[in-house]
Amino acid sequence: MTDVRYPFTAIVGMADLRLGLLLNAVSPAVGGVLVRGEKGTAKSTMVRALAGLLPSIAAVDGCRFACDPAAPDPQCPDGPHSAAGSHERPSQLVELPVGVAEDRIVGSLDLERALAEGVKAYEPGLLAKAHRGVLYIDEVNLLQDHVVDLLLDAAAMGRSYVEREGVSVRHAARFLLVGTMNPEEGELRPQLLDRFGLTVEIAATRDPAERAEVVRRRLAYDADPAGFAARFAEEERALAAHITAARELLPQVRLTDVALRQITAVCAAFEVDGLRADIVMARTAVALAAWDGRDEVLEEDVRRAARLALPHRRRRNPFDAPGLDEEQLERTLEEHAQEPEPDPEPEGDGPDGGDPDGDGPDGGDGGPGGGGAPEPSDGGGVPETSAPEPGAGDTEAPPAGGDDRPQQPVPAQHPSPARESAPVAAGDPYRTKLFTVRGTGHGAQGRRSPAETTGGHTIRSRRPQGALGRLHLTATLQAAAPHQVARGRGGRALVLRKDDFREQVRQGRESNLVLFVVDASGSMAARQRMTAVKGAVLSLLTDAYQRRDKIGMITFRGAHAELALPPTSSVEVGAARLESLPTGGRTPLAEGLLRAHEVLRVERLRDPSRRPLLVVVTDGRATGGRDALARSHRAAALFAAQGTASVVLDCESGPVRLGLARTLAGQLGGSAVSLDELRAEGVASLVRENRSAHRSENRRATSPASMRKAA
Repeated sequence: MTDVRYPFTAIVGMADLRLGLLLNAVSPAVGGVLVRGEKGTAKSTMVRALAGLLPSIAAVDGCRFACDPAAPDPQCPDGPHSAAGSHERPSQLVELPVGVAEDRIVGSLDLERALAEGVKAYEPGLLAKAHRGVLYIDEVNLLQDHVVDLLLDAAAMGRSYVEREGVSVRHAARFLLVGTMNPEEGELRPQLLDRFGLTVEIAATRDPAERAEVVRRRLAYDADPAGFAARFAEEERALAAHITAARELLPQVRLTDVALRQITAVCAAFEVDGLRADIVMARTAVALAAWDGRDEVLEEDVRRAARLALPHRRRRNPFDAPGLDEEQLERTLEEHAQEPEPDPEPEGDGPDGGDPDGDGPDGGDGGPGGGGAPEPSDGGGVPETSAPEPGAGDTEAPPAGGDDRPQQPVPAQHPSPARESAPVAAGDPYRTKLFTVRGTGHGAQGRRSPAETTGGHTIRSRRPQGALGRLHLTATLQAAAPHQVARGRGGRALVLRKDDFREQVRQGRESNLVLFVVDASGSMAARQRMTAVKGAVLSLLTDAYQRRDKIGMITFRGAHAELALPPTSSVEVGAARLESLPTGGRTPLAEGLLRAHEVLRVERLRDPSRRPLLVVVTDGRATGGRDALARSHRAAALFAAQGTASVVLDCESGPVRLGLARTLAGQLGGSAVSLDELRAEGVASLVRENRSAHRSENRRATSPASMRKAA
């Protein structure tokens, strides 16, 4: 393994990523950069290469926190540094592993020495090591939320705080924050996305010549790293000098009133939340001007800053992809490109006077009676309901009266049972009832089921398992107290042994694997029903996203079941697969359940601590093969035997209902809810109605008339 980094200037293409990283190198106040892209696109290679370009720093001798001798941190735990010497050293690149613990990030106190010797022995963490350097988080979307919050708070404040058992330590932590992620493995929450200054989307080039050059250079580097780096040494020195010059010019760059007004107008036009976007855009535009060697921000700087600082702040719901409307950006920049003129005095226009700009390019937009003609709809202006719905592709579709009983196939214009119907859109998502896994788990921290986690409230103590975590002080004192006389205690200090220490056991919530098994057969294909079903599943997907779950999806129809989405953290992919889900054919319920059983078996081997929650979306019918219903019940019994938590979303509708979904829920050992009961507000109203009905019955039962009648 070589210590020679791949040269930054040797990387082919990816101009946006290159620019975003360099701007943060020029002005760390921009707030870091989030790199989003598919796997194998050299995200990590470019970030590691950037560290070699950063100027070296002067650090105080003997300081573990890299204090600047020109302005040492007055709160540095290794201070004061009034008469200390200094030395030059390269900027540090600190990489944060995915499974990092909180104590490793902020540092930890040696609690054994603190209690036994009365000294504050603080061991610095990765934030201290990254001070005045680069903190690189690969796969930032896979970190636990509380860890990401901690990192972003430190990056925003420039300081790390450690508060443990009455001991307080704080130190400077200013660094260039770079995170990389593959969106297919799950998104960051919008609140966390907003904390990154810039975001860059990258993808592998499709140009064969560029791809060949990438491979050629990589093979040359692997064969002779030192020789390959020497080929680009001159370009690397020139780029490092460019960064240094831009840093020196940065304080002299002037942000004009026109540029500032354009920045704020763009942020307002795109309806971003808060004012962080305005501040980041301003800092980015100034850094762009310094990078180009100018002392004044131009409109082009504002345009490029918007493309880097706003796309990830445009998400309005969990499944919106980052993006920016270029036409809206250009229109807003053009409208605010000049100093505003004072409003002229009114010239006789009465209160009913027309808008002189009403017939301009934007006049009358969206208003009733606007001047522009409405755009034609996809259906050519004809309502979609004016044409009869095509058949659902299954003889089980209910008739107009709402009866769910199977009907005889109708020849002629209706399709055959084997034919599938086109996908229908999902209904609007809503807040759903919370489903949890029974018992207490030990999985990754999340927001669904009870579990022993590093966060949450303390429920008990235990002997340390490995290194001492969070000390349970009361339990430690109780364990040590009976032995003080035997240990010869003579002063005020306790005589402690290693076996006396106890750590806290905390209960919070974990994330789970939510596996959806969705019936896509013809019995579900009625358009209104499938719209409601997809809306319900989309609502559950949104809930899984917010609770940081992994999800998987199995669909069954015709003669087999398909793993439409292997278990993943990317809920967005699940929503996309759901949207394009076709329906039609028979109902192989047993095959769907057996496929789910196999998927969960494999996932238990991969991630034993993550508990599953099975969500079966069906009306309970089974028509695929011989003894279909009996086979489905035998398959359901497999889950009941293993104690798998399960929920059946009962999609049966119509006045005549067979109750097959609820029977299936009993075989699974789980519960069944209807589409109406799934809504959180619907559940609350049902509880209120039941309570009201019970109170009414009690009042009637205890009324004098009822008592006389009973007598």
